[in-house]
Amino acid sequence: MSARTIALTDALYDYLLDVSLREPDVARELREVTASHPHAAMQISPEQGQFMGMLVRLIGARRCIEVGTFTGYSTLCVAASLPADGTVVACDVSAEFTDVARPFWRLAGVEDKIDLRIAPALETLDQLLGAGGAGEYDFMFIDADKTNYRHYYERGLNLLRPGGLIAIDNVLWGGSVINAEKRDQDTNAIRSLNRFLHDDQRVDLSLLPLGDGLSLARKRR
Repeated sequence: MSARTIALTDALYDYLLDVSLREPDVARELREVTASHPHAAMQISPEQGQFMGMLVRLIGARRCIEVGTFTGYSTLCVAASLPADGTVVACDVSAEFTDVARPFWRLAGVEDKIDLRIAPALETLDQLLGAGGAGEYDFMFIDADKTNYRHYYERGLNLLRPGGLIAIDNVLWGGSVINAEKRDQDTNAIRSLNRFLHDDQRVDLSLLPLGDGLSLARKRR
């Protein structure tokens, strides 16, 4: 028994992956290609990708949104967990990054489930709302520019159905959230969002020490 989450040593983390990770070869290959990318630190961990895929299955999601696609690993994990008629609207501003993803999406057989939008995500989310998308989506993953997290979150709440789920990445921000000397815009934005989520009665909330911190917000109504 433990009254708090245990710390993961490198050896214990390796054990965790060894006994629980069921990563398809194509996903592993994409992750390995991304590891050599100059911005590889933006990649989510494989156990987080697997966890989000399970969440998508648990809530019976069919329509998903991703804000921040990078090289498409999280997109692949979510799309692979959807039924044949499921879709992911993937929002990113970089064709260079997402071009890395395309051949792996194709190999994984999920390319037809992914609606990639290369544009500022707020524009895409507003377009979805303008097209009558309010209350029509099941799951949203936010992993993009931190200063806009609150804006993405608010639009996500409008787009999700009651019972829909928002997953927000990097909410522990490498521990910077508790470092009083860290006063940059990104850190302040994450601190502000975390405090806001704590008090937001529109959602059920859980912050998990997974990856760099993952908050789950379930829309109540």
